[in-house]
Amino acid sequence: MYAGAAALLYIAHGFALNIPRPALQTYLLALAGAYFVYCWTHGGQTLPMKTWRIRLRTCSGDALTLRTALQRYLLALLGLSLCGLTVLWALLDADGQYLHDRLVGTRLVRA
Repeated sequence: MYAGAAALLYIAHGFALNIPRPALQTYLLALAGAYFVYCWTHGGQTLPMKTWRIRLRTCSGDALTLRTALQRYLLALLGLSLCGLTVLWALLDADGQYLHDRLVGTRLVRA
């Protein structure tokens, strides 16, 4: 993600563009979203998930669709922006699932 930001800032500086902070933040959120959605729909794991040997699947055990991965990312982002609501939910959930996983119908499983 840092490389994406660095590339954007390098290009903007070369063209003497002044990129407003909200535009840069939106770009970085979109870049992060693209990374997560791609990884979740192509194998169900990001690089840290591979290290921790966990995989993201639907509750029925299938791979995530593009729509499901996008919904999960946006709900997780919303929950984090609300003081980590989705993370706090996992502490109270009987299965230890995050709120965004419960709402979208996904779960983390051991790989």
